[in-house]
Amino acid sequence: MKQTWRWFGTHDSVAIDEIEQAGAHGVVTALHHIDNGEVWSCSEIEKRQQLVATRKNGQPSNLTWDVVESLPISEDIKKQDNDWRNHIDNYKQSLKNLAAAGIETVCYNFMPILDWTRTDLSWPLPNGARCMRFDYIDFAAFDIHILARKGAEESYDSAVIQIAAERFSKMDDAAQVQLTNNLVAGLPGANQKLSLNDLRQLLDGYGGIDEARFKKHHYAFLEEIIPTAEQLGIRLCCHPDDPPFSLLGLPRIMSTEEDYRQLIEAVDSPSNGITLCSGSLGANKNNDLPSMMERLGHRVHFLHLRNVVLDKQQTPGSFYEGEHLAGNTDMVALINAVLNEEERRKKAGRKDWNIPFRPDHGQDILDDLNRNAQPGYPAIGRLKGLAELRGVISALEAVKSGNISVKQL
Repeated sequence: MKQTWRWFGTHDSVAIDEIEQAGAHGVVTALHHIDNGEVWSCSEIEKRQQLVATRKNGQPSNLTWDVVESLPISEDIKKQDNDWRNHIDNYKQSLKNLAAAGIETVCYNFMPILDWTRTDLSWPLPNGARCMRFDYIDFAAFDIHILARKGAEESYDSAVIQIAAERFSKMDDAAQVQLTNNLVAGLPGANQKLSLNDLRQLLDGYGGIDEARFKKHHYAFLEEIIPTAEQLGIRLCCHPDDPPFSLLGLPRIMSTEEDYRQLIEAVDSPSNGITLCSGSLGANKNNDLPSMMERLGHRVHFLHLRNVVLDKQQTPGSFYEGEHLAGNTDMVALINAVLNEEERRKKAGRKDWNIPFRPDHGQDILDDLNRNAQPGYPAIGRLKGLAELRGVISALEAVKSGNISVKQL
């Protein structure tokens, strides 16, 4: 399992030097400054590679850009309107430019309008740490009373509607603005920052696009792109919906194991793969991540390892970002399944046997509380997560190699 670290560029509060010191062997990054649908030029790709390869003092680092996260898919492509065919051509050209730079793994998502979504970006925990949280009631209050989406109440049951109304009645103007900013202003990795009016206009553009039609659009995108990816030796890997259920009445089509099974069968190619995010999928109690890895692992090209704690065992529902080894996902069992898949790949002679993973998100602890880092991407919180995950990997590898028995652990 190759240890990587997400980096947002020169404005990131975590420097390349610190990523090296954390023990990561590769970097996950993207050209967030380029508008969705535009071509990633060779010069811009090379510029980012040079930044990754250079420490603050100008000396070379030992890091390389290993995974693209993400090469965004425009709303035009998702809806198949306006300039979507030109955006398809641009996407192919970006893949060609990435391949020319030696980059083979490209993560993307197919979530409509909103990328990953949280209602609170700094939620206090009993031990003084802070984390991100998705509160289903707060989201309903935003949807029904702040955004005032037409037909919003049809998306919620009567109990949620009532509690959301009570919650909204206690929000002052500042609380409403903060909730709105958390939801629509753009989180790390998003290539757009929206206003309420922007969001309303985008929602209007999805009228008549249900789940079945949205899946057809996704598969049509892959039918266009995957032949190019195959020729280039690129592995595309789709990130799941976050959270894994419908928001704002929009279709969400990458939320379950069945969604992924249909995806890889729709366009059956090694280049059509999966980003297995244990946090996103783990927000649905019915998703068994270790079993998903066992059954679909041959198409998993990238891993996000994190955990969420569910308020209640219901979907949709509220959750917060937990410690990496504590939450809805059995992380030890998941990592064991990943190591088993890597062993199968080695025996089959696959060159992609070493699956890249990154410690996804993290709680703000210690000096993180003063750094004002990108939400969900603190230095020390992720370092703690990487250390925990590395410990699990080392212990399981020792057992598998016969150097230590389970009883000795």
